[in-house]
Amino acid sequence: QVKLVESGGGSVQPGGSLRLSCTISGLFYQHKTMGWFRQAPGKEREGVARIYEGRDPTYYADFVKGRFTLSQDNAKNSLYLQMDSLKPEDTGIYFCVAGGPGLFHRFRASEVDYWGQGTQVTVSL
Repeated sequence: QVKLVESGGGSVQPGGSLRLSCTISGLFYQHKTMGWFRQAPGKEREGVARIYEGRDPTYYADFVKGRFTLSQDNAKNSLYLQMDSLKPEDTGIYFCVAGGPGLFHRFRASEVDYWGQGTQVTVSL
């Protein structure tokens, strides 16, 4: 059984930081693409960052480039998203995801095979 469990969300002021964690279990060998999506209120889910087989280059959406850092710890079966210089528009539910080569080539929600339950991130004064 595949399980992706996120933690680390919360509320922070603009300019602050949060670190999201995702513990992953049960994935098959073909699920080599892992990353994060987010969904803001009233909007569709959008890709934030993804990594393939734990190797560079890591892809970042333009709206987080330079502020967010994706990392992976294979020994702990974990994926992390360090979020710095947070903005109010970063508010939303963040999902840990996994998929195959399709997700690597087309980083969109329809290509995701597995979703975590999501963790809320709120950036406000």
